[in-house]
Amino acid sequence: MSDLEVKYQKLLDYLKGLESVAVAFSGGVDSTFLLAAAKEALGDNVIALTAKSCLFPESESGEAQQFCKNIGVKQIVLDLGDTELPSFQHNPPNRCYICKKGLFQKFLEKAKENQMVCVAEGSNMDDLGDYRPGMQAITELGIKSPLRAAELTKAEIRELSKQMNLPTWSKPSFACLASRFVYGETITKEKLAMVERAEDLLREQGFRQFRVRIHGTNARIELLPEDIPRMLDENLRKEIVDKLKRYGFTYITIDLEGYRTGSMNEVLV
Repeated sequence: MSDLEVKYQKLLDYLKGLESVAVAFSGGVDSTFLLAAAKEALGDNVIALTAKSCLFPESESGEAQQFCKNIGVKQIVLDLGDTELPSFQHNPPNRCYICKKGLFQKFLEKAKENQMVCVAEGSNMDDLGDYRPGMQAITELGIKSPLRAAELTKAEIRELSKQMNLPTWSKPSFACLASRFVYGETITKEKLAMVERAEDLLREQGFRQFRVRIHGTNARIELLPEDIPRMLDENLRKEIVDKLKRYGFTYITIDLEGYRTGSMNEVLV
């Protein structure tokens, strides 16, 4: 067996040891892979728990729902609306901890209602290298992290997903829309909608990996370095500027450092 096959078998063995599991499922690369592996390991003894709120684009919810139907896993959607927003609306540096703690407490309740032994989430080995206060909440609540238990990296998860013909193997990485805000800036439904519309526009224009970070009413667009020249095309540039201003942004900038995960954490260093 290859090293990757050994890790995948380790994952399946870990999941089988759980007996039954509720997977925190967003429809992203990691949670889709974890749900598929859990289905293989546990059959019908797995459910998917998906949060629906103003922090997640509608497109993500639709893709998650379709995948559950395709593989025959029961999905429970917790429609949170904007009920969780007040608890971290002022966006402190531990925002992710506050949000994750509240969300996974709800997931634990749903898991218990559905006779599931535990809740599992999809963080991987690469997630250990960034500032992620949400991981503390996961640890405190006893949430399982099977991908880390199997020592799988993001690249390995993508490769295994490709071998398993999962639709997310090449899907761009995604984080909740609150991560687009600078710490200390109040998060509002209106500004979340501005960010979602701006990122939808970039997606429609064919950009794959990007972020629209919001600073007050200013947009800082992060693109892959190879995509920056394309953004400077006169017609495309004008269209994006015009539309983002209509969405409520005042100034629109391109970050010359390019796309990177957790760029809002740089101010904490």
